[in-house]
Amino acid sequence: MSSSGTLLDDWTGADVSLAVVEAQLARLRQASAGEGESPNLRTSVMTHLVWAPEEWLDRARATLEGMAERHPSRTIFLVPQPDAAPAGIDAVVSLECYALAGLDRNVCSEVVELRLRGERAKAPASVATPLLISDLPVFCRWRGEPSWGAQELDQLVGVVDRLVLDSTEWDDLPYAYTKLPPLFARTAVSDIAWARTSRWRALLASLWPRIADVETIRVRGTPSQGYLLAGWLRSRLGKEISLEVEPAERLLGIDLDGEPAPFPPGDPPAPSEVLSDELDRFDPDPVYEAAVLAAAP
Repeated sequence: MSSSGTLLDDWTGADVSLAVVEAQLARLRQASAGEGESPNLRTSVMTHLVWAPEEWLDRARATLEGMAERHPSRTIFLVPQPDAAPAGIDAVVSLECYALAGLDRNVCSEVVELRLRGERAKAPASVATPLLISDLPVFCRWRGEPSWGAQELDQLVGVVDRLVLDSTEWDDLPYAYTKLPPLFARTAVSDIAWARTSRWRALLASLWPRIADVETIRVRGTPSQGYLLAGWLRSRLGKEISLEVEPAERLLGIDLDGEPAPFPPGDPPAPSEVLSDELDRFDPDPVYEAAVLAAAP
């Protein structure tokens, strides 16, 4: 398969119904094939919801582009505009296709961008549910810190198989981690910040049994990475671990009781690679859940 797709066609509509959106998706698939040919293959492996307030939308689009054809899916961007009037839905529907070696048809991914105006922003599940692909898992990437207890989050958690968050995007840490445990019983939860510590966790685990005596960890990285690494050590070692954080945009180093830990091999993955890996996971992560419980104040 190719490393980049081709945008074959798109459609834009204002104040539309969901039935019209579905009809346009079908039209684009049919139009992607030549006259008299079968439509291109829709080999979606999931429905990928993206809750993307306006300030996060460009970054969410860029991450999706970087995933290329690794996860052919129907991606639905939900862009809340609660203060916009009148209430309604504006839509952009597009079809991106990838060539299959040895075949005369393409594999296509569908991208639906829905701007939810006014009261429609308060009921995202009722908007997304009719567009979900039957019998396929549903993932939701929530950009930014959720409004904990808000009906938008509650509704989407009720329809997804996995909720993918990134606590690097949150301001209220570590307190915000106290809001996650109630979600663990309802759906599988992923945290991009946790995923970005995986190389370092493997490195620290390799220091056993010496690491069992550690009392203080100093993390040069994002606060979320510091809190989660300290929570992980507390939950694994069964004791209190003091944490110091030297803020940085990414994880640059760890000191254990004042001594630098070795640097793990490899390079940090790109954002699209991290998200792609999370979309390959279907089960809850009990180690992450335990780290969150131990990270919360």
